Amino acid sequence: MRLILPLCLAALLATPAPAEVRAVLVGVGDYLVLDADLHGPTHDVRLMAEVLAGRGVGEMVVLTADPSGLPAGVATGQPVRAEILAALEAVAAASNPGDTVVFYFSGHGAQAPDMSGDEGGGYDEILLPADAAGWKGAIGAVENAILDDELQAWAQAALARGVKVVGLIDACHSATGFRALGGAGVARVVDEGLLGIPQDVVPVAGDPLPPLRGEFVFLYSSQSDQRSFEYPLGDGATWHGEFTLRLAQVLRDAPEASWAQVLAATREAMVQGPARQMPEGEGPLLEAQVFGQGAGAARLPVAGGRLEAGLLQGLATGAEVALYADPAGGEALAVLPLGEVTAREATLVGAVPAGAAWAELVSAPPPDPLVLAAPVVADHMDHYDYRAWRAALPAPAPNPDLVPILVDGAVALAGPDGVLDPAGPGSSPRVSRLAGETEAEAVARVLEQAAHGLRLREVLAGATGRGLTARPPLTMAVERRAADGCGAVGAPQPFDPGQAVGPCDQLWLTLTNTGGKAQDVSVLYFAADFEVQPIWPQANLANRLAPGESVRVGLQIEADSAAGLEEIWVLAVPVDPDAPRVDLTRLASPLITRDLSGAAMTDWLAGRLDPDTRTRGFSLKPAPLVLLRQSLRLAPAHSMEN
Repeated sequence: MRLILPLCLAALLATPAPAEVRAVLVGVGDYLVLDADLHGPTHDVRLMAEVLAGRGVGEMVVLTADPSGLPAGVATGQPVRAEILAALEAVAAASNPGDTVVFYFSGHGAQAPDMSGDEGGGYDEILLPADAAGWKGAIGAVENAILDDELQAWAQAALARGVKVVGLIDACHSATGFRALGGAGVARVVDEGLLGIPQDVVPVAGDPLPPLRGEFVFLYSSQSDQRSFEYPLGDGATWHGEFTLRLAQVLRDAPEASWAQVLAATREAMVQGPARQMPEGEGPLLEAQVFGQGAGAARLPVAGGRLEAGLLQGLATGAEVALYADPAGGEALAVLPLGEVTAREATLVGAVPAGAAWAELVSAPPPDPLVLAAPVVADHMDHYDYRAWRAALPAPAPNPDLVPILVDGAVALAGPDGVLDPAGPGSSPRVSRLAGETEAEAVARVLEQAAHGLRLREVLAGATGRGLTARPPLTMAVERRAADGCGAVGAPQPFDPGQAVGPCDQLWLTLTNTGGKAQDVSVLYFAADFEVQPIWPQANLANRLAPGESVRVGLQIEADSAAGLEEIWVLAVPVDPDAPRVDLTRLASPLITRDLSGAAMTDWLAGRLDPDTRTRGFSLKPAPLVLLRQSLRLAPAHSMEN
């Protein structure tokens, strides 16, 4: 949800030392009037408070209905309008030039007609505190909502005094173009109908507010035309906003990152997760380093034979950790798998050596089999006969990877959020019969392709380790050449992930080996319909880059591509000069993935791609694989602007 109008860069102000960081964290899960309760915000504010405390934020006010489990010394209150605004005023007043104020909000967002005339789009963007109610004609507003105008006025007053402002918003306001029809997720949006906004209310026209000036950065959980979702963790009891969960993990693991780097890492983590949302950020401080120091070390504490970390740190049953005596350096004492994993703890399977006090993730577990939710009908059943499609679908299971949606006489496969066609009409993959196929054969074929693509993505992410601060030995620069239809191709421009790519556009990658060892490089493409396509090398050409060497790899979007979110994967394996070449493009084939006996597959990757070949002779070092991933959003030709 966007709270602030587009901005202008301002001169950076002098920062006195020592600077302080203060925070107001708001989690609204229980609504007092609206029938719009959420599961995750109470857990979100606790998690964010823990992370900020680890980064040195001392003074925090947490407004939540359930303050249990918060760090010591945190002030608490209720997440109602009056207390939220009072807390914001108090932390701003207590801050001096150079200090930083953090405002974090987890809960519902919405839109309401602009009755002051300062919004170019005719609608105010609002946050809904616990005491928010419906539309009140007497005041021309949603009762007790917090308007973006109010937040902008508060932020500008603080900025004018030289206080830095950080806004982290896990909410959304738009449901336009989306149909959430099932799945595990809950969208954090309240529509006009629930708020009781009359259809005949006409927004007031006027002049927009001036842009903010000062040092600030705002991170939003999704684009302005997307929903933001919350999901249950693997234990089924702990819910979190997808944005908050991934953001917290990045803030914890990357102590020296800039806000732009944090946003990029969060976005990439969300691509792996169930959410169909892309976070956004803005502000002069995007390139500045995040305040304070990180909690830590990549290693996680061990006490009483248990690991004091769990699902919130990205761990799962079957993951392997190396045990150490010290928080950094030293030799590994043992490598053990994880048993039961809860939100914040994990059981170590096997004998824990004496002196083991820290653990470091070695590898992720093999992925679970692909499962589907119960099918959902999106149109009138009397128009189509879905009996054959229903019979062809496998039995539903909890925590689904995909939600089958019966629509227009066929089956669409939505993500776990159950959103049909999130990137435009037809962007959810369809199951359609080929010539001579039955419905059962079509479903089996498409699900095999989906299982291969989704599981390969998980396996590669797990095999590359978790380090965010280590510099990879390979860099990737991307440029785009927009096409005029499928005719002339334009001049190269830097690729902007926020701008949609159209059919026939070209993308060019410049890959450079910046490490001290030769790298065998492969490029794959993960399409919106789950197909994994080999891009480079082709025809068994050489793919080894010596230190300092670069290569350019081009690809063109197919003319008949449907809208959707897709990814480019660049894989690099460090090799000795005399070693055989490693070409990972054969991973694009489901047949190769099932049979990894080919000479080009190294033993460490085979053990991770095929659970049946997995042994317990664990290496004490993470797999030597680098994965660079670039997300891109495809739009149909008629929607592109050249």
